[in-house]
Amino acid sequence: MNSFSKREGYSGKEVEIIIREDAPDALRSYVIQTLYALGFTPKQIRPIICQVLRVSPDDGNWSEFPNIDMEIRELISNCDWWKVYDVIEALSRKFQSQQTDFDSEINDFFLERGIGWKLEDGKIVFRGDNQFEQKLKESKEIVIKNGFDTAKHEISEAISDLSKKPSPDKTGAIQHSLACLECIAREIVGNRKQTLGELIKQNRAIVPSPLDIVIEKIWGFSSEQGRHLREGGDPDFDEVELLVGLSLSLSAYLAKKRGRI
Repeated sequence: MNSFSKREGYSGKEVEIIIREDAPDALRSYVIQTLYALGFTPKQIRPIICQVLRVSPDDGNWSEFPNIDMEIRELISNCDWWKVYDVIEALSRKFQSQQTDFDSEINDFFLERGIGWKLEDGKIVFRGDNQFEQKLKESKEIVIKNGFDTAKHEISEAISDLSKKPSPDKTGAIQHSLACLECIAREIVGNRKQTLGELIKQNRAIVPSPLDIVIEKIWGFSSEQGRHLREGGDPDFDEVELLVGLSLSLSAYLAKKRGRI
């Protein structure tokens, strides 16, 4: 929607991410409100929501307002939080004629309300803070530019693990981000069998000191988290975001270095 603030480039400061495993009432209401603003009707919206939630439309509701409107609002208000994001994905994919505007409105809402998700190509995926998002974008571009297809896949898998609902696969995200770093390091040193820990011990010169120690510590942290997971523990989300971000930055550095060799 071409509002004054968007046309003139005005926007508020980025709000700290405070919501991940929840779908606040304001979001549930805003989804319906946005669809109406884009010209869609309760009758068009109801079958999509019912399909996602696996419920039948109420045949007793004939009029769009207030009956069907109330029905779809009750459905989205009472479902589990992760189902709200399933509904958003389904609506984005179904109403392709207005997908760009719908996605933009939903993403603006996420940003303004500190919700750690984003709607991208019809999928709800993990969103970090602005610094993390910039790091992710740059790392992907550098890895792709320098021909590391496997590393690119590992980045995508890490974000996919962080995006899993209702519970993100935090340990999986750590493992994939380190796998990205490992596969690039293997190409740099010409050894495709050693682990990242072994590679850095024997090839410290591939990064400036003390980054070799940083990589060792990251590898050690990952191994320790694997042990905690087996014992029923779970890494803190902030720790995971930090570790994934560090791995991406180091991967981008090594990819650029390989490109200059």
